[in-house]
Amino acid sequence: MIGAGGVATVCAHKIAQNEDVFSDFMIASRRKEKCDEIVKSLNAKGIGQHMNISTAQVDADDVEQLKALFSDFRPELCINLALPYQDLTIMDACLACGVNYLDTANYEPRDEAHFEYSWQWAYADRFREAGLTAILGCGFDPGVSGIYTAYAAKHHFDEIHNLDIVDCNGGNHHKAFATNFNPEINIREITQKGLYYKDGKWIETEPLEIHKSLTYPEIGPRESYLMHHEELESLVKNYPTIRQARFWMTFGQQYLTYLDVIQNIGMSRIDEIEYEAPLVIEEGKTLPPGHPTTAKVKIVPLQFLKAVLPNPQDLGENYDGETSIGCRIRGVKDGKEKTYYVYNNCKHQEAYKETGMQGVSYTTGVPAMIGAMMFVKGLWRKPGVWNVENFDPDPFMEQLNKQGLPWVEVFNEDLEL
Repeated sequence: MIGAGGVATVCAHKIAQNEDVFSDFMIASRRKEKCDEIVKSLNAKGIGQHMNISTAQVDADDVEQLKALFSDFRPELCINLALPYQDLTIMDACLACGVNYLDTANYEPRDEAHFEYSWQWAYADRFREAGLTAILGCGFDPGVSGIYTAYAAKHHFDEIHNLDIVDCNGGNHHKAFATNFNPEINIREITQKGLYYKDGKWIETEPLEIHKSLTYPEIGPRESYLMHHEELESLVKNYPTIRQARFWMTFGQQYLTYLDVIQNIGMSRIDEIEYEAPLVIEEGKTLPPGHPTTAKVKIVPLQFLKAVLPNPQDLGENYDGETSIGCRIRGVKDGKEKTYYVYNNCKHQEAYKETGMQGVSYTTGVPAMIGAMMFVKGLWRKPGVWNVENFDPDPFMEQLNKQGLPWVEVFNEDLEL
């Protein structure tokens, strides 16, 4: 597993809880001490005691470092829980070393907030020819949202016509402003233009332009905003009967007010700017007379903002409330129109008690482990590059119920959409 943030911490806990499936497990990240902290938390909970768990330092931007690590540890599968910028370098290293691949978010370049699957789909022939499986987008959304859709298509519909993925965080972390996962990725995603699919075309909207109140189970009504989200791209491709596909996410007014300020003052910029920084003088040393006391350095405003915002990994202890994420689907079965809503609710405090992380990390980290389990068990093995809906959803849905993300089905009720 590459990565040692909140999602990786959850994934590691779930891997350690399933010693009947996993035996040898390495956690690698840019900072080895963060990997060691995860192992300490596993030891403190008494899980993974019969597994061979090790840690390593690696720069996931450096293909040669990755290749050296893979050649040494010789993993069967790499779970990529690093940054989306690093997907392609990790895939390159996997190809070079004969390692299968799984991630939770599609590639995006550092210098442009643009996310689509084309870069990773372009690897399909190479993975197929190498006899390797690559599983893309195996978090919750993307991930479980695609599994839910595949399950609906397999068991409940002859044709899916309308798909709405609805994501509500009804929790409260009691901070003035914080993001639930990597602030840099989170703010880049939210501040981009919206995109949805209708009648064979992609329709672009202004950021958060379209919104409406939707009612979420156990939470109630929440204002929900239409956004671009990557799983729509693969789902409309794999289910061509879909006429309309949209993604909705809830945001509180305070969050949106802060976000508006961040954008208006330029702190969401992802381009480099020059900054006049004071020189750091070693203790006991002085600058010669007339020497400049400042130097020009380059910083990316959004990366600086990330450094001063609360760390998503530290939100769990005081986080209350719950998330509710699901798919609201309309289509036909046996010639009759039918609606279907399948969802999971996850309580932040229960996630924290189990893994030390809040519910947003939990809902991504658990599916990443289940995807790895599907591969290790031989249930999801198919050379090439695939999205989760390209595999049998049934064993994955079964494990969601067993691993802490149970799902609920609602038939033929008002979808509000």
